[in-house]
Amino acid sequence: MPIALPPLSWPVLAPLLIVTGAGFAVLLLDLAPPQNRKGHLAAAGVLGLAGALLASAILWGGPASTFQRMVVLDDFALFLNAVFCLSTALVLLLSVGYVRRQGIEAGEYYILVLFAAVGMMLMASALDLLVIFLGLELMSLSLYVLAGFFRARPTGNESAMKYFLLGAFASGFFLYGIALLYGATGTTNIIQLGAALAAPGAGRDPLILAGLALLLVGFGFKTSAVPFHQWAPDVYQGAPTAVAALIATGSKAAAFAALLRVLVAMRAVQPDWVILLWLMAAVTMTVGNVVALAQSNLKRMLAYSSVAHVGYMFVGLAAGPALGGAAVLYYLLVYSFATVGAFGVILLLERPEPAGEEAVELPEYGGLAARHPVLALVLTICLLSLIGLPPTAGFVGKFYLFSAAIQGGLVWLAVIAVLNSVVAAYYYLRLIVYMYMREPEGEGLRAVLTPAAGLALALAVWATFHLGLMPGAVFALAQRAAAPLLPQ
Repeated sequence: MPIALPPLSWPVLAPLLIVTGAGFAVLLLDLAPPQNRKGHLAAAGVLGLAGALLASAILWGGPASTFQRMVVLDDFALFLNAVFCLSTALVLLLSVGYVRRQGIEAGEYYILVLFAAVGMMLMASALDLLVIFLGLELMSLSLYVLAGFFRARPTGNESAMKYFLLGAFASGFFLYGIALLYGATGTTNIIQLGAALAAPGAGRDPLILAGLALLLVGFGFKTSAVPFHQWAPDVYQGAPTAVAALIATGSKAAAFAALLRVLVAMRAVQPDWVILLWLMAAVTMTVGNVVALAQSNLKRMLAYSSVAHVGYMFVGLAAGPALGGAAVLYYLLVYSFATVGAFGVILLLERPEPAGEEAVELPEYGGLAARHPVLALVLTICLLSLIGLPPTAGFVGKFYLFSAAIQGGLVWLAVIAVLNSVVAAYYYLRLIVYMYMREPEGEGLRAVLTPAAGLALALAVWATFHLGLMPGAVFALAQRAAAPLLPQ
């Protein structure tokens, strides 16, 4: 008896399949010579990501199509695919040379980075809570291993264990929330869930509200929002710096992508989640920035800084998808370039003794501008973008976010966000003061700049200025990407 197969729309999965194919190609190339140098694996990975980026550009603006109503390829997913491909490619370029110097060069490293990117892309395209969970696990499992790649260091093991526990909490809350929502509505499809929530009285069903609250807790862990951020700085400190950059950018962007789709489904209970997001934004911004003031370890400082930036993006979410959706997408892009650039400079600087050890303490950066002016300038540009000063992209990104909050009637939240930006300026400018106005101590830091890393930093700086000086075209793309989330 012939078995009838359901119609499958494979082009929907094209960007995902390209990156997956690149991951398997890297797996095979790892068996080929040269066995003692793995830079060609990074090149293969970057080519795969470039292919996925090209496919996303070709498919841009076309009709949204779905794969069994579980995965969708719309402009929202395509825009975020570009964010994931760009940030992952920059991380791969920065990793060439870095992992060798740190004694952790292995083919698995590049494979796991690519599979983490596949998980991110799957989360952004998911139309079903179970598919979001699959993408979340694929991304998280890859990052757990990458966070512990410094296997011989106690801090590396601590980083992997704490990141695993954070992820386990997130998965537990997320799955329990899915179970409650399925029990209340009989579906895990996001569109059908939105329709069920729009039914009279459904928005006050305790089972549904409990399920949605547990989903938000799960997303809180994955975005490192307060109070779920506790171990995030330990993870950043113990993980390889290139991996910390990927966690700070790609994984957060993936979590925000899935969260935006879920919040749209929750439109029927919007008055409740706006209050919740308002509080999470205010507390996350303030705690992240205030605690960052006391950090002298740069990786921990950037970790708390990333917590604060999550708070800024919650400001856009609180304004609602219609006003804040495009602003959040644009901010995810500009934040990714600045953050990868800042981490990129840090991973290129080493202490003279012991040789090869990363320089992550603030006093070590005294007089850096005199010894390594180009790297100091790149780090300064990235920090100015993170502060939100013109003409960098960070200024435009914050302008769009805060404007959305004001248009949405969240004036006090916008005021709190601006005040937090002023607080954040202190710890970013403190590092710049050390680089330009302090005398060098000791022998100074050693810079190990590879051509691949130089290309990554040049792209980050170019994007930071381009998106700051000419934001119109890219923000128009972000607005078009957010359109599928709006009521038709």
